[in-house]
Amino acid sequence: MGQAGRPAAGRIARPTKSGSHALRYSRYLFSSLVSPIAATALALCSALLSLWLAAARDRARIIIPFSAGVLLGVALFGLFPEMVGEIGWPASFLSFAAGYLLVFAVNRYGYPVCPSCSPGHDHSGCTTVLHGFAVPLVVATAVHSFLDGWSIVTAQAAGAGLRVTVPMAVWLHKIPEGIALGAILWASTGSRPAAFGWCVLAESATILGGAVGFALVPRPGAVWVTYPLAVAGGVFFYLGFHAIHEEWKRRGAAPAFMPALTGAAGAAALQQGVRALLR
Repeated sequence: MGQAGRPAAGRIARPTKSGSHALRYSRYLFSSLVSPIAATALALCSALLSLWLAAARDRARIIIPFSAGVLLGVALFGLFPEMVGEIGWPASFLSFAAGYLLVFAVNRYGYPVCPSCSPGHDHSGCTTVLHGFAVPLVVATAVHSFLDGWSIVTAQAAGAGLRVTVPMAVWLHKIPEGIALGAILWASTGSRPAAFGWCVLAESATILGGAVGFALVPRPGAVWVTYPLAVAGGVFFYLGFHAIHEEWKRRGAAPAFMPALTGAAGAAALQQGVRALLR
């Protein structure tokens, strides 16, 4: 521990409840509890809009490349550099690649983990019963949501920039995700109440992931949490890249890349600003 009771530089540590850390721990606890719940609520509100307002599905396409750019910006300019500083290049690269390959394998050989950027389906045209099943989609989305919640909470034990930008990236991504999930499940079940029930089941895994992350975040001095954060960076990179690629194929380069570049630049600038402000 360094001066003024702060953790030594280059170490990720869970705040303690003792001494001068009481206020910091309270903020950590508040963020860890509220952020996953807020992300879940945002996804479910978006799903409700999709189920009862067809126009919301078309407007979601505007948000997708921007939120994908935010995910890429957080992964490349936030998570990866932070992890390199903690565990070095080789371990960071391998963990980052593991997260990417994990989601790639599920998406390729299982079921699309991200409804808003899954290929081969026009979400805005979901008006009839969709081929396929609701259950595989719910399971895949729940895995995705669990990782979202885990990422939000474990990021609270990392650098100041990540404590803000990781939740922000997840929240933004939950909007098109919820809209697309509601549309696809409605098409799969033919019932709005049933579709929303499935949405609640899938998105509630965000809270579960946050709870598990909070329970397992290490005590001061431990750094193993860096590895799952690096894996989360790979997951974010895959989701962002995949969403932009699908938008490029659907709508062309400019509508896909311009919002994405804006989102990535905004995420990078916000991380630097937060670090400078809280330094």
